[in-house]
Amino acid sequence: MEKLSDKQKGIIFLTVIFAIIAGAVIFFVHSLKTDTVRDILEQDKLLRMLLVVEDDENKELFSTVLLYDPETKKAASISIPTNVGAIWEPLGRTDGIESVYNEKGMVVYKQEVSKLLGIQIPFTVTIKLQDFVRLSDMLGGMRVFIPSPIDYFSEAENKRYLLPSGAVNLDGDKVAVYMTYRVEEESEENILDRYQNVVVAFLTGIHDKSFIMFKNDNYKRFLSCINSNLSEIDERSLFKILSEIDAESIIRQTVTGSPRTVEDKKLLFPYENGERIKSSVKSTTSMIVATDGTISSHQYVLEIQNGTTKQGIASRTAKKYKDSSYDVLASVNADRNDYEKTVIIDHIGNETAAKNVGELIHCTNIIQADASNIESTKKAVVDFTIILGADYNGDYVINKN
Repeated sequence: MEKLSDKQKGIIFLTVIFAIIAGAVIFFVHSLKTDTVRDILEQDKLLRMLLVVEDDENKELFSTVLLYDPETKKAASISIPTNVGAIWEPLGRTDGIESVYNEKGMVVYKQEVSKLLGIQIPFTVTIKLQDFVRLSDMLGGMRVFIPSPIDYFSEAENKRYLLPSGAVNLDGDKVAVYMTYRVEEESEENILDRYQNVVVAFLTGIHDKSFIMFKNDNYKRFLSCINSNLSEIDERSLFKILSEIDAESIIRQTVTGSPRTVEDKKLLFPYENGERIKSSVKSTTSMIVATDGTISSHQYVLEIQNGTTKQGIASRTAKKYKDSSYDVLASVNADRNDYEKTVIIDHIGNETAAKNVGELIHCTNIIQADASNIESTKKAVVDFTIILGADYNGDYVINKN
């Protein structure tokens, strides 16, 4: 057999090298096309995203966690007040949660928000205020409802804030005014409502303008205003999925708690050492998609009745359910005050929803309403009636068995 010449050996060697390089390039290109967002959604059907909007000083203005089921198109927006208080381990002190973001950054902040809500959050998005202004203009403005006209002069800033009333479409600059103005007598709750309105308007704009946003290279201009923990390809995938959201039915929720002043700072400490918000998030998730795959098409209407001699437990429990995005029609006294066990009366025959209602207060005693019973049919305007009994300690049902 004739031996190969050095030249032939060199050609074969180069051919092998080129084949290896070509294979590596093909593999690399293929790996770039992997859709991380959809891969995660295949394992966990619910999309969870932390959105932070920064002010002009690159500090947290507000943040919200979005829960979204791409199958049902239902979503919830959970507002995280900047003054949520705790002994934050990354800081080594008691402070508002905004300090975690401002001092430690998004990665650490996401970890603490995840612990607060009891969920994993794979996706993070940060938008600077000036970029949010640009996004608003790209989306043709943001539509919000302003109950009364704003005409406020801030002496501290030597600046006048003017906004019209009604359902108005605000351009980018006006959106910035809407988010940043502060009236002395305005409650923190109203400010959080404004942030929630902006988030819903933003998602609505993405939904309504998706036919423009994803046309040609328009999405590159859009994504240039956004900083995330994803590649550009995955960012496009994320917002393409979000563009299908049913924005009109977004459930709004806020972390609530008891205000206390710590070192001259007014902080909000979550109820029940944070257990209430975790239960609320779990309940809200059930509203987005039921465990059996059926869609929760509306917020359930409840009536809370006090079947004990304890004062005020019906109204406190009503607040607990409202915090979990339920619609509480009334909190009243029951027909008697000697109920031994707490009971949930299901007026709509939805066993899964009834269990979700009971889960919030650890109640498993569920009965179906009797259509022949006058009292039951009278309650047809509500989906579930909760009668609190002696086994209810004000937060949960205590199982004595």
